[in-house]
Amino acid sequence: MQGSANLNLMKKAARKVGRALVKDFREVENLQVSSKGPGDFVTRADREAEKLLRAELLGGRPTYGFLGEESAETEGADPTRRWIVDPLDGTTNFLHGLPHWAISIGLEHKGEIVAGVIFDPAKDEMFWAEKGGGAWMNESRLRVSGRRQMIESIFATSVPFGGKGTLPASLQDIARLAPVTAGVRCWGSAALNLAYVAAGRFDGYWARGMQPWDIAAGIVLVREAGGMVSAIREGDEPLVKGAILCANEPLFEGFRKVIRGE
Repeated sequence: MQGSANLNLMKKAARKVGRALVKDFREVENLQVSSKGPGDFVTRADREAEKLLRAELLGGRPTYGFLGEESAETEGADPTRRWIVDPLDGTTNFLHGLPHWAISIGLEHKGEIVAGVIFDPAKDEMFWAEKGGGAWMNESRLRVSGRRQMIESIFATSVPFGGKGTLPASLQDIARLAPVTAGVRCWGSAALNLAYVAAGRFDGYWARGMQPWDIAAGIVLVREAGGMVSAIREGDEPLVKGAILCANEPLFEGFRKVIRGE
């Protein structure tokens, strides 16, 4: 399974940026012990990665729009298609020398995410999916987990940092969920949390206060791996509201009820 020309362009761009970021990551590990610290360096690495992604993706598809974390949105000549990109998801992990971060590229067509790539260069794991084509990691087909009991399942979340407004609600979520599950994981990369649900490594994921570039690629991955994705509140759209919840079908309703406090 190779995927479309668009998907191949996304993979190529992710690998190119991944190579550059791995070099930067090695440099960050050296900067840990310097008096200056790695913060400024990582901000620069993030921006350079987005510039490179923009050049690759718009070089291949110059009429598409572009929404990235580090720069203003670009309207494309084709208003129906846009790239939604996070050049470095898991920046805090990267900054601390933790090898758990990713490049996330989603392709939106008429308001729907139709293809996604999440590349973890540190582990050389390329997660990818296209609407109707299934979800894959490298050359292996992905399926969400088959667990049916909450108490046997582990769930991931993105705990807000530095006093963000969604922190109290997230802590209440964890207080309700943890006692009825096998555990909650907070690993610091929304994109990889979604990829891991698609791969059956996590049984579900939820988060509040997300941006479109955090979750766009992961949404199509989870759906193509057989999972269910919704907003936390009934009737909301995850990409618009930034509150997302996903799991396999047997767990989905029970998980959603716990998070909603029903």
